[in-house]
Amino acid sequence: MMNPMTADNLRSAFGGESQAHMRYRIWAEKAEKDGFPTVARLFMATSDAEQVHATLHFKALKDEVGDFSVTSGAGFGYGTTSDNLQGAINGELHEVNQMYPAYIAVAELQEEKEALRAYRYAIEAEKVHAELFTKAKEAVDAGKDLEAKVVELCPICGYITLTGEEDKCPLCNAKKEVFVAY
Repeated sequence: MMNPMTADNLRSAFGGESQAHMRYRIWAEKAEKDGFPTVARLFMATSDAEQVHATLHFKALKDEVGDFSVTSGAGFGYGTTSDNLQGAINGELHEVNQMYPAYIAVAELQEEKEALRAYRYAIEAEKVHAELFTKAKEAVDAGKDLEAKVVELCPICGYITLTGEEDKCPLCNAKKEVFVAY
């Protein structure tokens, strides 16, 4: 049986990642309408990355059966593509600087290995997401679309690349052949 505090944290992380998944899909549609198709592709890839993280958290909870009230943080707002990118940056940085470090500390203390694996993949991927959203916002604020050779997602850990130069995922070592292109 999982420690209740780690289980609560996993449920909260699942809720937050699930909401980010949907929020990024909505913001992708807005970016497309605003004339930023590559930013839209980045939002879609990141949406699917958040689904990867939610799935990892859900699977770590495999023995926790039942109905639970879940409290999770989620950003709201539907503005310009620049505004939406700032919201995405803020959400990713919250996960990187506050949420996941706290959840990792608890899981380490409680020796919850599966939760740690899920959190570590998520925090490292979220760092990359924040960088990519920052790059996209800089482009949009200059009146341009994001420049990218590719937009590819590692479906194992949620890592995203805009170069396609990796032979394997730098976070989880998955083979490049499993990456999903957008």
